[in-house]
Amino acid sequence: MSSQDRALPPPSDAELLDIARAARTTAYAPYSRFRVGAAIATVDGRILSGANVENAAYPAGVCAERVAASQAVVAGSRDFSAIAIVGDGAGPCTPCGMCRQFLYEFAPNLRVLASGEEGAVRAYILGRDLLPDGFGPRRLRT
Repeated sequence: MSSQDRALPPPSDAELLDIARAARTTAYAPYSRFRVGAAIATVDGRILSGANVENAAYPAGVCAERVAASQAVVAGSRDFSAIAIVGDGAGPCTPCGMCRQFLYEFAPNLRVLASGEEGAVRAYILGRDLLPDGFGPRRLRT
């Protein structure tokens, strides 16, 4: 195994949250003015980020969590260990229903760190806390 093939150490919560905060500053949110950044950790230690991107045709926009997860898939990873989400406002910013389903596809036991711009953080386990009895690939297998 070469040094390039070795897994990186898992990121700290603080590191993930800092990357998500930085990603939030790049959000394109002219309609809601609610900026969200996300940083997703892959099981091999990589971190990929995303920000929400709105569109005048509202359903065409995309959330930060799906941008980050899609970046990870494009980079060759479908195994996620944690995601940090930082949104505008005081309270923790949890993923919307569509993002919960999207993330569940890859990681039902994903650790979710949710924060607002004032820094309050809550930790969840996706399938246990945010999408219990979620619909995933196993339901389609007979």
